[in-house]
Amino acid sequence: MSSAVSSTEAIRSRSRRKGRIGALLLGLGALILWIGSRMRWVSVDVNDELSGASQHELVGATWSTESMAVALVLLVAMIAGLALRRLGRRLSGIIGALAAVGVSLTPVRLLTAGADPERAHNLLLTGAASQRADAPVSIAEWAEVTATSVQAAGPVVALIGAAVAVFGAVLLATQPGADGAKMNKYERAAARREKLAEDLENSPDSGRVMWDALDDDIDPTDTSADRR
Repeated sequence: MSSAVSSTEAIRSRSRRKGRIGALLLGLGALILWIGSRMRWVSVDVNDELSGASQHELVGATWSTESMAVALVLLVAMIAGLALRRLGRRLSGIIGALAAVGVSLTPVRLLTAGADPERAHNLLLTGAASQRADAPVSIAEWAEVTATSVQAAGPVVALIGAAVAVFGAVLLATQPGADGAKMNKYERAAARREKLAEDLENSPDSGRVMWDALDDDIDPTDTSADRR
């Protein structure tokens, strides 16, 4: 029995360790995604009849507006994966995986299909590109976007962050581990069972020992050699 209990404990310990690693990978993915969102994703060439030609840079947080929110979701999922009980950890992994897959769609589309000039024009026109309250508009309404080019490093970093988060989320969802409180309960019960035979020898009249023996389907009044 001791060998079986030890083997079960080892499996549970590995599962808990994998779950913690998965949660930490969610946090690492969130960090990498945040770094990618601060990098340049798109360069936009604009021609204005009044002010002439100009070039503007769009960072990931501007082009992929959901990236910052998803990075926060992944960070919360990491904390939940470390703090909640087994079911909560599993749900955190599932939510983290869905969020990471969703945030990867925009950089994939950008790398494969290129930057949409109309979207770039709208972002510059509304002032989203400046990300400054005192300078909300980057170009005039009549300005024309003449060319767009993708800066691949930013989207690639974001994709790496999403991939790390997906891996960690799947690990957390599939290996959430057992709850600590229940584990302690099982450990105490296993320890009592291991000492039961000795306790029956030394303290056969103890109420606790008698109840433990009855719980294990052992007759505490049986003094035969087979029972011992």
